Amino acid sequence: MPAFLDLTNAPDADVVTLAQQGREDAFRELVRRYERPVFTLIFRMVRDTATAEDLSQDAFIKVLNNIDKYRPEFKFSSWLFKIANNIAIDFLRRRQLNTISIDGSPHAATAAEAEASAFDIDAGGENALDAMAAKELGSAIERAIGALRPEYRACIMLRHVEGRSYEEIAATLDLPLGTVKTYIHRARSQLREALEHLRE
Repeated sequence: MPAFLDLTNAPDADVVTLAQQGREDAFRELVRRYERPVFTLIFRMVRDTATAEDLSQDAFIKVLNNIDKYRPEFKFSSWLFKIANNIAIDFLRRRQLNTISIDGSPHAATAAEAEASAFDIDAGGENALDAMAAKELGSAIERAIGALRPEYRACIMLRHVEGRSYEEIAATLDLPLGTVKTYIHRARSQLREALEHLRE
């Protein structure tokens, strides 16, 4: 096998196989491909850049240490995101952070990035006053999301921020499909209940 291969356009499965053979350049290529998506996923959970960077590094270390356990019948990205998400959930369980923002990442470089990382709350408003009132509810919504169990929060974030299907969430979190639907239903119910006193 040549000492150097251009892995830029190689399929994930081929790069993972090389990484499993101990090829450092293959693992670096996987990090290059998934560094930003993993950081984004974790950041949306913990809402702190330095923490998200540390946890992202932890995720890739865990992937490297367990790469031999990866099975090709699963998408590599789903396996990786499951590890990253579990690390974020473990952190949240320990710290019980409640700092998710509905306005998107404060570190977004452009309006589009901020919008892409925002938590989409449909205010159902019909005029500018409704929109203003919805904006003023932001901190209450953040607190309500922060009060959710980490598992519920993970499902809500994957569903409403990442736009994942129920099936993708089940694969990422390694949960039965019915459990994912139950968690999302309960999370929505808890959010509605937490914000009920604010409704006019």
